[in-house]
Parts: sequence; structure tokens; C-alpha cells
Amino acid sequence: MPAALAALGVFAAVRAGGVVVLAAGAWWAGRNPVRVLGYSWDSVWYLGIAVHGYGRTQMWADSGSVQSDHAFFPLYPLLVRLAGATPWAGLLVAWTAAAVAAVGVYRVGETALGRRGGVLLVALWAVTPHAVVLTLAYTEPLLTALAAWALYCVLRGRWLWAAGLAVLAGLTRPTGVAVAAAVSAAALHALFRRRSRAPEVWAAALLAPAGWAAYVVAVGLRTGDPGGGYFAVQRGWGSRFDFGSYTMDQVWRVLTGGHAPLATIVTVAVLAAAGLLAVLLLLDRTPAVLLAYTAVLLLITYGGAGYFESKPRFLLPAFPLLLPVAAAMARARLRSAVMATAGLAGLSYGYGLYLLLVARMPL
Repeated sequence: MPAALAALGVFAAVRAGGVVVLAAGAWWAGRNPVRVLGYSWDSVWYLGIAVHGYGRTQMWADSGSVQSDHAFFPLYPLLVRLAGATPWAGLLVAWTAAAVAAVGVYRVGETALGRRGGVLLVALWAVTPHAVVLTLAYTEPLLTALAAWALYCVLRGRWLWAAGLAVLAGLTRPTGVAVAAAVSAAALHALFRRRSRAPEVWAAALLAPAGWAAYVVAVGLRTGDPGGGYFAVQRGWGSRFDFGSYTMDQVWRVLTGGHAPLATIVTVAVLAAAGLLAVLLLLDRTPAVLLAYTAVLLLITYGGAGYFESKPRFLLPAFPLLLPVAAAMARARLRSAVMATAGLAGLSYGYGLYLLLVARMPL
């Protein structure tokens, strides 16, 4: 437990510094820091659902698209509603989830790398380029918390806990399906390769996708198309799965010298780094459940079209990608690891300011 508290302390210190920097930047720009943190982009939609329930749509005359709030999964706005349905309530839920996530990430890292590696994994996760999202009223902290603890439960053989957390993850974000897929895959592996027939393993295999599937079906029924209604809603937002065609077009445009803002260039760099880290993760003989979870997140991120600059945010819950880096840092001197983390934190703070106060593009 002391090591877990140390990991939580490192995470809290790093992200609190980010909040201070962002608040100072917001004040300097004449903006309300609470609104920047708790009422930006998707946070507006989530707070609207928390206050009024589902039913809001937004039409864009220039493109003819219709954006529906049914694209947003219900668990986070429900928690925000229970907490008071204000921007502060959204931040309270997100920050609490981020703290729970940090301990869960540590537990997974400790299992794979030992205590020092676990603490460094949390530190690296806290200083990723898009780590500013961990201090916004967004769903990534909640999804990461549920994912990390579900993966840890699988590693420890606690199948019913893993299934329950996977169900909740599936009610949090579309990418919560990655948690369900990883838990179900691990349970099926235990059933058919290890010859296990324990009822809780069967339950985990069958129940893990229930949350994600239930919401997709519910939106389909609401829209009159049980099989494809949810995906039609997503297409209204410009989101669809095109096997990476859109992603490759954007990457090629940047690589061939096309004009691109900093956020687009950073997105290309993050996607390239994620691919390299995925290869290293595979070569490191990482536990299969972590590979499955990460692979599904990468598949969704690379294969999905729409909101190219949001792709690094979609990968924020893919913390297992950082395991090879944490392992290398764990072998280095402590002073070197601290200096590297401090340097990355400074870059993360600066980029967070750029995203929220300069770029003004959807996160």
C-alpha cells in the first residue's frame, strides 16, 4: 500500500501542477478556469445530459449533419447528475476517477514490472501529451479507472469483479468495448486452454460485453433501428470505421508537407509512437489480457474516421503501451528517471495550454 500511495502522490502532484498552469493561463487569457476545465467541448454535452437527460441534437446547415447526444454513453453523466450536475460536479467525478485510475495503473504496472516500475508507469501516464484531459470533465479518467482495475482483476483471477467493471466500462465510452473484449478473451482462454470450467469464468466471458451492447441496442431502439441506430448516430458526428483510410490520408498529408496545425503534427507523432510501443509491448511477452485490451484500442483509433486530432485522447486509456518505457526507466538511475519525468511534465503542461487556450479545436 505505501508504494500505491506513492504512485497516487506522484500522479496528484504532476496533475495538480498541470491544473495550476492551466488556471494561470486561463486567467491570463481572460477566461474562467472552471469553465475551461469543466465546460469545454464534450463536457458541455455531458453536463447537458446530466441536467436535462438525453434528447439534444445540433444541426449544421453547411454540412447537413445532425449531431445527437445519444453518441455519449450514460455512466459519466449519471455520476455527474448524482454529484450535483454542475461543472464542479463534472470535475469532482473526473478527478476522483483519475485518482482511482492512477492506483489501478500502478497495480497493473506492479504486477508486470514490480513496485518501482508501477510508480514510473503512473508517472509516465500522467505526463503524456494529452494528459491535460485527465484534469478535464471528460470520460477518459473514468474509463481508465474501470479498465485498469478490470485488467488487474483478470491478472489476479477475480473474474466476477473483472466482468462487473467491464460492464461499467462499456457504459462509459464507445471504446469501453476494449475492456469487454479483453475480459471475454481472457475468460475464453482460461476456459478452453487451461481447461477451467469455473462458473465465474463462464460468467465473465458472457457478461463482460453486456454494458456496451445494452447501450448500443437501447439507442437503436430509441431511433427505430435496433441493429444500426447507434452507428447512424455516430456517423452524424462524422465517426465511422473505415479500416484506417481516413487516418492514412491525414498522416500522408502531414508527411508530404501539407499545411497542418501543431495539434495535427503531434497527432501523427503520437500515432507513430503508439505503433512502435505496441511492437515493443508484444516483444516483451506482456500478459495476453493487456495485449488484447491495447490492440482493440489501437484498432479503433487507427481504423476510425473523424476528429483526427482527438485520436491521442482516445489512446489515453491505453496505458499498457507505456510499460516498455517504464521498464527502461526502472533500470535507470532514480535521478535520471525523475529528471525525465519532470521534463515530460513541462512539455505536457505547455501542450495542454496550447490545446485548450490556443488551438481551440475539439479535444
